[in-house]
Amino acid sequence: MKSVVTTVVSAADAAGRFPTTSDLESVQGSLQRAAARMEAAEKLASNLDNVAQEAYNACIQKYPYLNNEGEANSTDTFKQKCLRDIKHYMRLINYCLVVGGTGPVDEWGIAGQREVYRALNLPTAPYVAALTFARNRGCAPRDMSPQALLEYNALLDYVINSLS
Repeated sequence: MKSVVTTVVSAADAAGRFPTTSDLESVQGSLQRAAARMEAAEKLASNLDNVAQEAYNACIQKYPYLNNEGEANSTDTFKQKCLRDIKHYMRLINYCLVVGGTGPVDEWGIAGQREVYRALNLPTAPYVAALTFARNRGCAPRDMSPQALLEYNALLDYVINSLS
């Protein structure tokens, strides 16, 4: 799994050199933000189902066609999969907070996602709306410290941009 440390070491190794001062400064910066990331990861883990459900509810409000009760089972199936996928993205964000890099979401959430969504004819806009709601709903100091919220929001933005 990629973290800031493994990314820096791998890049230096691939270039046939030792990590530079700049490389080590980026690792040091990541380590200095570790406490904030751990705080965000702890808060998210303790409330992941509620965060995902609120994000899903916001998605359904923005895209009411997903909530038509009279529609065929495909709509119900999409709704179930949408909530499942939102929870999946939130877990991946949690893993990223722990490792201090985007490796988990890159490997398990982004790689090939556009092709899968296109092949299955799934819209990504509902996921973007749900994750955007989760990002905008977070509040410091109510939910977590400002630095922890910054780390959490940066990863949400990363996933939102990958889906856009």
